[in-house]
Amino acid sequence: MAERFETESLMQRLDQRSRDIFREIVEGYLASGEPVGSRTLSKGGIHLSPASIRNVMADLAELGLLDAPHISAGRTPTHKGLRLFVDGFLEYGEPSKLDKKAIDDRLAAAGADLEGVLGEASDILSGLTGGAGLVSSPTRDAPVRHVEFVPLTGGDALCVLVTEDGDVENRFIKVPDGLPLTTLIEAGNYLSTRLKGRTLAEATSEVREELRTRRAALDTAATALVEAGLAQWGGEAPGRGRSLIVRGRANLLEDAKAADDLDRVRQLFNELERQQSLLEILDTTRGAEGVRLFIGSENRLFPLSGSSVIVAPYMGGTKQVIGALGVIGPTRLNYARVIPMVDYTAKVVGEILAGRRGKDGKS
Repeated sequence: MAERFETESLMQRLDQRSRDIFREIVEGYLASGEPVGSRTLSKGGIHLSPASIRNVMADLAELGLLDAPHISAGRTPTHKGLRLFVDGFLEYGEPSKLDKKAIDDRLAAAGADLEGVLGEASDILSGLTGGAGLVSSPTRDAPVRHVEFVPLTGGDALCVLVTEDGDVENRFIKVPDGLPLTTLIEAGNYLSTRLKGRTLAEATSEVREELRTRRAALDTAATALVEAGLAQWGGEAPGRGRSLIVRGRANLLEDAKAADDLDRVRQLFNELERQQSLLEILDTTRGAEGVRLFIGSENRLFPLSGSSVIVAPYMGGTKQVIGALGVIGPTRLNYARVIPMVDYTAKVVGEILAGRRGKDGKS
């Protein structure tokens, strides 16, 4: 809402001449990655003298929409300017027929295997957009039917969670040697009672609060088992639960042209290793309608990396959002092409996972 208000306010302050020059600068920059100068504009579609164009450019710079990398160079859009361009000037619709066919064919070839579909989606987005593809594995949103802890040999136990739609989640956890079977049964019965008919997301915070205030009437060993099970199913244990598939990191290096660019890419690579933080960014789409776009400093995870992140949610069989996918790349991404491509890929992935799309790619 705040972004929309700022866009409307800025648009009202720009006359037609300023809008034309601003659009030409941004489109030129997105196409070449280079600053756009007044002489280039005067020889193109702007029928004004270079001096007149420079005056308008100075006004746009005062509004925070343009920046000059060097004193004698042309202008480039700031992150604020790119946001205004996307929200106020950019027109986009469906992906091209060629892009749609590539997405349909490759996802159909991946079959119905969850990991295969998600991995292929990340590859597709990376290859077609020139950025890095990001795909989060689904959350478990189905109501829980039953929970139990099964003892194994070697100090291990199996956490078993069965949902109302018949899915079974199994996780291995370490348990103390000699842990009584009664403790495993007690922990399983406790969770079954608290979770039955509810989703993990609905019940987890309440269960943890009950454990924290010691209202659960469980001994220390059973409490530890319950907490371990929640951590595993919720994806909080390293390498367990939800995961993030990132493909195409090397694409991010191709746009780095100077030492400071390389420093930003290195920082971005470091952030890409922090899967939990990235999952949180992708999860911001859960309450959104369609695609979300973060440009530069708008993204709290990558504020200094000079990157843009475009993400969209995908849905499961119950028409509920269960995950997200997207692209991270330089701020001069081809937004008109990438935004609809991310949106379309999310819809196709959701249809495949829900079983609504056949092998021919048709829903």
